[in-house]
Amino acid sequence: MPRQPRSIDLTQVSEWNDGKVHRKQDCLAAEEPLEIRIGNEPLSVTMRTPGHDAELAAGFLFTEGLLQRREQILRLEENQGRSEANRGNLVRVELAPGFAPDPDKLRRNFFAASSCGICGKASIDSVRSTALHPPNPDFKISAQTLIALPDSLRKSQAVFGHTGALHAAALVDANGKLLVVREDIGRHNAVDKVIGWALLDNRIPLRDSILLVSGRGGFEIVQKAIVAGVPIVASVSAPSSLAVRLARELHLTLVGFLRDRRFVIYAGDERIGTGC
Repeated sequence: MPRQPRSIDLTQVSEWNDGKVHRKQDCLAAEEPLEIRIGNEPLSVTMRTPGHDAELAAGFLFTEGLLQRREQILRLEENQGRSEANRGNLVRVELAPGFAPDPDKLRRNFFAASSCGICGKASIDSVRSTALHPPNPDFKISAQTLIALPDSLRKSQAVFGHTGALHAAALVDANGKLLVVREDIGRHNAVDKVIGWALLDNRIPLRDSILLVSGRGGFEIVQKAIVAGVPIVASVSAPSSLAVRLARELHLTLVGFLRDRRFVIYAGDERIGTGC
C-alpha cells in the first residue's frame, strides 16, 4: 500500500522550563521534496508539506504559465514513485493531446526551497510572468469584513495549531467567507495549492475573490494572484518593494499588516470600503 502523506511528524525532545528539564513528545511540520513531472519528463522539485499535492502541481503549472486552462490537464497521478523513498513524493501530469507547453519554460529546471519560490529560476529575466493582466476593477470589500479575516484563517489552520510552523493561504469571497484554506511550510506552495484547487474546480479567473496569506506579501505571491485573476491580496505581514511596484503597475489591491483591527493599503485603495 502507498504511504499516506503526513502533514505532521512526531519526535521526542527535551524541554527546558525555568531550570527544569523533561522529555516530551513534540509535533513537527512535515517537509519533504515533491517532484512534478510532465509525462515522464522531470520539471520541478519543491520542498513542501505533504498533502493536496495534485492541487500544488496544478497551481504551480498554472501560475508559472505552463498551462492556461483546466481542460489542458488530462490527468494528475499522485504517489507514482517507484521506490519506497519516493512514495507520495511525485506527481505526474498528463496534458491533453495536441497541447504543448512553451519548450523554453519546460527547460527552466525549477528547484524551489520551501522558503523561496523564485530562487530556482534560471535567471532574473524568467521571474516575471507574461500572463499578467489587471484584475477585476469592480470588486470591493468593506474594511470591517477585511479585519475579521485573520481570525477566521487562524481558526482554520489545523496543522499550524499543532506545530506553529506552517504558512497558510485562503481564498475568500466578498462576504468574508473562506472558500478554501491550505497550509504548507512554503508560503508560495500554500498559494499554489489554493489556486490549484480553484483551477481544478473550474473557478479561474478568480474575479471575485481575495487571496489571504499568513506571511508576508512577496513579489511571487502577488504575481501568482494576478495570473489567477485575484483583485485583492491581503497579508498579515509586510509586502516587499517589488510586490508593491507590481501591484501598483497592474492595479491589484495589496494590503499588509492585516491584524489587530488595523491594516495598511499599499496599492488599490479604491477596492476597500474604509467607512465605519
